[in-house]
Amino acid sequence: MKRERAAKAPVRADHGTAREWAAGRFLEEFPLYRVVDEEGRLVGGAQLELPGSELLGLYRWMLLGRSLDERMITLQRQGRIGFYIGAIGEEATVFGTVAALEPQDWIFPSYREHGAAFMRGLPLVTFMANLFGNAGDLVKGRQMPCHESWAPGHFVSISSPVATQVTQAVGAAWAARIQGDDMVPIAFFGDGSTSAHDFHTGLNFAAVMKLPVVFACRNNGWAISTPSASQTVSETMAQKAIGYGMRGERVDGNDLIAVWAATRRARQRAAAGQGPTLLELVTYRMEGHSTSDDPRAYRPAEVVEPWKRKDPIKRVQKLLEARGLLDEAGDAVLREEVRLEIQAALREAEAFPPKPPVESLFEDVYAEPGWAQREQLAELRRAMDADPRVANPRHVEG
Repeated sequence: MKRERAAKAPVRADHGTAREWAAGRFLEEFPLYRVVDEEGRLVGGAQLELPGSELLGLYRWMLLGRSLDERMITLQRQGRIGFYIGAIGEEATVFGTVAALEPQDWIFPSYREHGAAFMRGLPLVTFMANLFGNAGDLVKGRQMPCHESWAPGHFVSISSPVATQVTQAVGAAWAARIQGDDMVPIAFFGDGSTSAHDFHTGLNFAAVMKLPVVFACRNNGWAISTPSASQTVSETMAQKAIGYGMRGERVDGNDLIAVWAATRRARQRAAAGQGPTLLELVTYRMEGHSTSDDPRAYRPAEVVEPWKRKDPIKRVQKLLEARGLLDEAGDAVLREEVRLEIQAALREAEAFPPKPPVESLFEDVYAEPGWAQREQLAELRRAMDADPRVANPRHVEG
């Protein structure tokens, strides 16, 4: 046993040596790309390529995303919905990326990209119905809250397992290549997903086949309660691209303009046949992983404070103000519009019947229900009609 421990000791030492050897090397090779600093000023002669109207529109989207997250967390605490997972502090990684895509590009989300679905046309009412799991839910109560899908906007269903969307996006890119479609999918995932096997499988295959796909890693510092440094020895996530032979870029994920520009470059490269890109969007998770998580159990409050000064929404607000595109009164108007929009959608979503129709239990299995499904539905109806405890019998058609 002593010999075995002695043999293993150098391995642990090698890990430390490797980290020391790499310290600073990859930060130089993958510098943090920025366009706008925390005070809303352009960095180092950078140019603002987004028109003012589009920038103002994206600012409103960010306000909507933040306000919605805050409101839905409150609803969960009130017991009106069972679960919520948002993107407070990470809004630039969502809206900046999607704004740089083309309408035909498919989005393979992780679970903080609700805003991407909204930008692609998902109504707030429909999203909220999913949270309630009521009769207005497109997926008919078959998914967890915050697991929406929106096919009209090329937004694939959110799923809980980490990194599975990476290989799905790669498959979509390969199909687009075969069919000759001008479509570049994007896969969102967190820093913890870079340790999952689907990450390796997806990136390796995409690089070998030189597929048109963008990989967007939201490095928010935490995989639930596991800090990034505890799940990878890599100094950056972007450097992982080297091993796959693809382009990697490290971006200030709280800089909306930088995220937009980097995504646009990656999309252009992919569409031009130059292969995939791994984007590391460096941001921070300001709240818990979800409403089921209390970050105070593993993260001291003081480590969050510096990131509050890097708030992506405040940064865009300052940029707009400096360019004369927004003032205090205009900002107040936008925030009130967003508040009323969310309030109206919430009233409409809660007005749906509390449960999807019982028929939905037997739908979407086959194109048309078979004899077994028809018999089971008839049996269920008889049982429900005979049971006085049945809730909402009006939703069962005779």
